[in-house]
Amino acid sequence: MRVATQSRPESTYAWLRLAASLALMTISCVGMYAVAVSLPAVQAEFGVSRSAASLPYAATMIGFGLGGILMGRLSDRYGVMVPVLLGAVCLGLGFIAAGHASELWQFALAQGLLIGLLGTATTFVPLVADTSMWFTRRRGIAVAICASGNYLAGALWPPVLQHYFDTIGWRATFTGVGLFCAATMIPLAFALRRKPPVLSLTGENKADGQKTIAVPRELLCALLCVAGVACCVAMSMPQVHIVAYCGDLGFAAARGAEMLSVMLGFGIVSRLASGWICDRIGGLRTLLLGSGLQGVALLLFLPFDSLASLYIVSALFGLFQGGIVPAYAIIVREYFPQREAGERVGTVLMCTLLGMALGGWISGVIFDLTGSYRAAFLNGIGWNLLNLSIAFWLLRRSLAPTALPTT
Repeated sequence: MRVATQSRPESTYAWLRLAASLALMTISCVGMYAVAVSLPAVQAEFGVSRSAASLPYAATMIGFGLGGILMGRLSDRYGVMVPVLLGAVCLGLGFIAAGHASELWQFALAQGLLIGLLGTATTFVPLVADTSMWFTRRRGIAVAICASGNYLAGALWPPVLQHYFDTIGWRATFTGVGLFCAATMIPLAFALRRKPPVLSLTGENKADGQKTIAVPRELLCALLCVAGVACCVAMSMPQVHIVAYCGDLGFAAARGAEMLSVMLGFGIVSRLASGWICDRIGGLRTLLLGSGLQGVALLLFLPFDSLASLYIVSALFGLFQGGIVPAYAIIVREYFPQREAGERVGTVLMCTLLGMALGGWISGVIFDLTGSYRAAFLNGIGWNLLNLSIAFWLLRRSLAPTALPTT
């Protein structure tokens, strides 16, 4: 009887499970930020162009995105603990392999396959989807807390990594990170043994609270995928290139790592606030709000390039855009049935990660072609306008009096 009670939504166990998910997300998402912080060191080590040095990041995010669908399906079938255990092992192996790479392609392969596809991907989508099935009334804030692990990693890891890059070198640091991931994630994975409750069997949650919108289900999914690519092409410009951008302006790499940490630290505040907002106004309105504010923050990078102003704009960028990605998971849970949660969330979040990969790489290409990041910021603003347009159109369709179920 106690086990049955504890396995219900909103139970004490659900909150403890959320705490374990947050810790796992924070540890595993080092894979996203280590490659960004190491970009200047990797470029110097292998003697390549900025765009070539950006390829390992692109490989990581492509692997991360494609792995999200695979791991979402795996968790739907076998439970979330299985992909998390796989990720713990592969992250450990991936960082050790990357730290011993003798060529750029080897480094990129380790990042894309072991760290992205089979490592970080095993936590982000599965844990977000899993969390959404353990909460009903507080689903928005719970998903936001889980997803904030991604930004908590961004706040904690960059200064730690940069410190060890400066003291023992990036190769030794990568090896140490790999050992740490395996040693901490494996025990935490066993906190996720229980399967999520079947919410749709309860009278309170009939049809799992599914909303209606005057858009066919597959078209809705496709538009969310395009929106995910667009918002994250825009989002990736500051997140991936802020360390290199600071170096180009004559500031130390450590200052850029601090700005990334500030950006993602404020992103945590944004994600939690957006989760609270999402519970009150819904996923589509939250997406529209976040997209509009992200566009404002990108515009602020154009006129301000002093050290103090960059810290401020980085903080604003984090504060404005942190709630965008979790909003997609909420939209999926609002407009699609629970049985499709892992795969649908995985598909949409894969597209956000592909957007990060595309944006990280294309910003490097634009820099190589123009010799500055100004055009790259303008490129990001254009993609952000596309995301804003899709969010606005979907919100209007959701408010249409002839709204139909997405079947």
